Amino acid sequence: MAFNVTLKQSGRQFQVEPDEPVLTAALRQGIGLPYGCKNGACGSCKGTVVSGQIEQGAHSSSALSNDERTRGMALFCCATAQTDLEIDVREVAGVGDIQVRKLPCRVMSIERKADDVVVLKLQLPANERLQYLAGQYLEFVLKDGSRRSYSMATAPHEEGPIELHIRHMPGGKFTDHVFGAMKERDILRFEAPLGTFFLREESDKPIVLLASGTGFAPIKAIVEHAAFKNIGRPMTLYWGARQRKDLYLMELAEQWAKNIPNFRFVPVLSEPDAADGWSGRTGFVHRAVIEDLPDLSGYQVYACGAPVMVESAQRDFTQHHGLPADEFYADSFTSAADLANPV
Repeated sequence: MAFNVTLKQSGRQFQVEPDEPVLTAALRQGIGLPYGCKNGACGSCKGTVVSGQIEQGAHSSSALSNDERTRGMALFCCATAQTDLEIDVREVAGVGDIQVRKLPCRVMSIERKADDVVVLKLQLPANERLQYLAGQYLEFVLKDGSRRSYSMATAPHEEGPIELHIRHMPGGKFTDHVFGAMKERDILRFEAPLGTFFLREESDKPIVLLASGTGFAPIKAIVEHAAFKNIGRPMTLYWGARQRKDLYLMELAEQWAKNIPNFRFVPVLSEPDAADGWSGRTGFVHRAVIEDLPDLSGYQVYACGAPVMVESAQRDFTQHHGLPADEFYADSFTSAADLANPV
């Protein structure tokens, strides 16, 4: 017997089957709820159970703490309904309007941009075009059924291949293959578009873009999309990495700063090498934002990259520097390792 789920803020309703995650049911019925990893690791789908009972599935304690659970919060990507529910969670307009598809693709090129980063370009079949929002991601479906998620770095308006930025994780089955055996013209399969990390175009607030490592990929899509649409809102990109070589497309970001009105670029290194001769900003990248913008009450923030960076930024920006909680948008790069100690 299916259960009814009511969204507190809008009053919209949908049905969830027994043992079906609440998020899955919502997306299946065209209702956009926030999500990222869909495996209990990132916390993007977190909300409150106002009434009713759920069973919370395995998840990372950093995504949902025991204290949050006692206060009625849940991760809807891995929560199943035991009764009818009323839930309080932010709805996302626009996501439900785009069809999620499974498509084959061909590896068009593999270009090494750093010791541990490649830019992978994928060619779709002739006459196929993927509709998506700038900032969303795709999931490769591997032969054993497992999946690997990567943000699309290509803006949606662009013709041609889909670009991904892939960091090598030694011992990782997929990235070992990408950096070892993968070759041009190989065939892969993916599902897309996924995720609720994309530019909210209806706002007129200035934007802070916050990236670490290959978290630059969806930010690239957002910036190029905004420039294409002549969105003139002030936009500042803070891109953090350990050393200069890890800012693998720094020249592109510098070019944006020269050519895009109201756009600033602030690179930040946490462990600069003496050989780099680095004279720019140092330290944690989210702290650089706070140094420049101690009052974030009038901003939107889009953060993407390592979970520790995203979590630190969200906590500090919203608790201590005035950023409204619903103006922090994040895509946390989680992996199976992030669920190594689920609760």
